Amino acid sequence: MQAELKSFGLSEAASRVYQALLRNPEAPAADLSAELDLSGGEVRSAYQELTRLSLLRSSWDDPLTMRPVIPELGLKTLLAHREAELLAHRQEVERAQAAFEVIRAESASGRRFTQTEDLVGVDAIRDRLAELGARTHSQVLAFIPGGGQSESARRSSRPLDEELLLRGVELRTIFLDSVRNHQPTTDYARWLGERGGQVRTVPSLPMRMIVVDREAAIVPLDPERSDTATVLYGKGAIAAMCALFDLVWSGATPLGDTRSRDRNGLSGQHYALLRILHQGDTDVVAARKLGISERTVRRLISEVMDLLEARSRFQAGARAAELSWLR
Repeated sequence: MQAELKSFGLSEAASRVYQALLRNPEAPAADLSAELDLSGGEVRSAYQELTRLSLLRSSWDDPLTMRPVIPELGLKTLLAHREAELLAHRQEVERAQAAFEVIRAESASGRRFTQTEDLVGVDAIRDRLAELGARTHSQVLAFIPGGGQSESARRSSRPLDEELLLRGVELRTIFLDSVRNHQPTTDYARWLGERGGQVRTVPSLPMRMIVVDREAAIVPLDPERSDTATVLYGKGAIAAMCALFDLVWSGATPLGDTRSRDRNGLSGQHYALLRILHQGDTDVVAARKLGISERTVRRLISEVMDLLEARSRFQAGARAAELSWLR
C-alpha cells in the first residue's frame, strides 16, 4: 500500500505513519516513532504533511488528538485535487503547443518570404539543421564532400540521423569515393545503411548540400569556408538542387559495390581528376575536391600518363581531350 500512497504525492514517512494510524487510530506519536523506526522529528513532519493533505483531523472527543481520515473520504478528496492539477497541467501543455505552432509558423513564413537565410557560425548552421530535421516528414538528400569525416562531424550527425531514420524518413547520402579508404567514415556509412539509410559514393561532388523534403536546402555561402551557409526556400532553386542531386545519385555507386575500372583502365576518380586539372586547378585544389591527399593525386596522374604514354601533364591532357576523356 505504501507504493500506492506515493502516487498521491505522500512522502515515504507520511505514507508509513498514515498506514500505522489506520491500523491503530489511537496510537501515540511516541509509539509510532518506535514502531516505524522514525525519529520524533520525522513523525512530527509526517503529521504536518498528513494534516495539510486532510488525511488527519482533530478528534471530536479530544481536539488535541489527531485521528486518520478514512481512505474513502481523505484519499478520494486528495485524488480529486490531483486530477484537477493534472487537468490544469494538460491545459497548460496544450496552450504551450498551440503557441509553439504559431511561433514556428510565423518564423517559417518569415524565412520563406525572403527565400534565403544566411547562417554564420557552426552553431547557427547546426541549430538550423536540427530545426529542419525536426520538421522533416519524408526525405533528406545530402552531398557530403571532403573525404573522410572527422570524429566531431560524425558525432554531431549521428543523433539527428538516427532520429530521422526511426521516424521513417528516407535518408539518401552521397559521399566521395575516397571515404572507402577511411574506415571510421565507412563504418558510419554502413551504420546508416543498417538502419535504412541509402549511401552511395562518387569521385567528386560540386558542393556540400542538404535538401529537406524537397522544400528547403542548405548550401555553402562561401565554398571556401565551412562555417557559413545559406538556406534556400524558393521553389525554383529547390527544384534545381533536387534535379542536381537526382542526376548525381543515378550515376553514384552504392557503398557495398566494388569500384571498377572501365575498358580504358580508368576509374571514375581518374576521370574526375582529369576534368579538375583541365580547369586549371592545382594538385592542392584537386586533392581537396576529391577528398584525397596530394600524394594520391600525383599517383593517379602518373597512372593516367602511363596509360596515355604521355611524357608530361600537358601531353596527357591533350591526348585525353582527343579521346574524349574530359567529357
